[in-house]
Amino acid sequence: MKLDILAIGAHPDDVELSCSGTLIKEKSLGKKIGVLDLTRGELGSRGSADIRDKEAANAAKVMNLDVRENLGFKDGFFTNDEHHQMEIVRVIRKYRPEIVLCNAIDDRHPDHAKGSNLASVSCFLSGLLRIETFLNGKKQDHWRPKHVYHYIQWKDIEPDFVVDISGFIDQKLEAVMAYESQFYKAGDEGPKTPINSENFLQSIKYRAANLGRLTGSNYAEGFTVERYPAINSLFDLK
Repeated sequence: MKLDILAIGAHPDDVELSCSGTLIKEKSLGKKIGVLDLTRGELGSRGSADIRDKEAANAAKVMNLDVRENLGFKDGFFTNDEHHQMEIVRVIRKYRPEIVLCNAIDDRHPDHAKGSNLASVSCFLSGLLRIETFLNGKKQDHWRPKHVYHYIQWKDIEPDFVVDISGFIDQKLEAVMAYESQFYKAGDEGPKTPINSENFLQSIKYRAANLGRLTGSNYAEGFTVERYPAINSLFDLK
């Protein structure tokens, strides 16, 4: 299956929190979308890897994903080396996405910046003819996504562009809350984490609302770019 967009996240829920509104919108417009989780989030203070697997599957249904895979890298300890790069290259060549969305370039959790750089490097390597990979015993063709964009996570990084997700915010929040083990619920007595507070849960919507306010829509998600985006006409901009 060829995808239009592949979103890559260091942990299950990274994509839901940061760019699921964009994915859901693009799916509604007929695009094929997928998610690649690098780890199972097994170091998280709440839940477990098995629970996160089930939650990721539930979130995939909410987002109506065409595909979701998990590479099972070691949470907290994966590195940007040949082994990890080649695993991602195989997935990129398998699905041949036009656009890759990946972790924030800088963030509170060190896995996010690591995942960001790892995904970006892998996208470049995937386009090199002399790097050979195989899937089910068959040699894969080289493939380089046309665009690599980085979503925004914990830190308030200034976006280079935003996507209007008005009309999709409720579905985004439903996808986030598929991870019941991770986020705030009244009366919950589990371990307290930075993303388990009521304030954080509320911030998902008010951050999207603020980006919307700044750009003339109700809700928006922001992204940074690796190279200048180009438009055909000034009238392409909202």
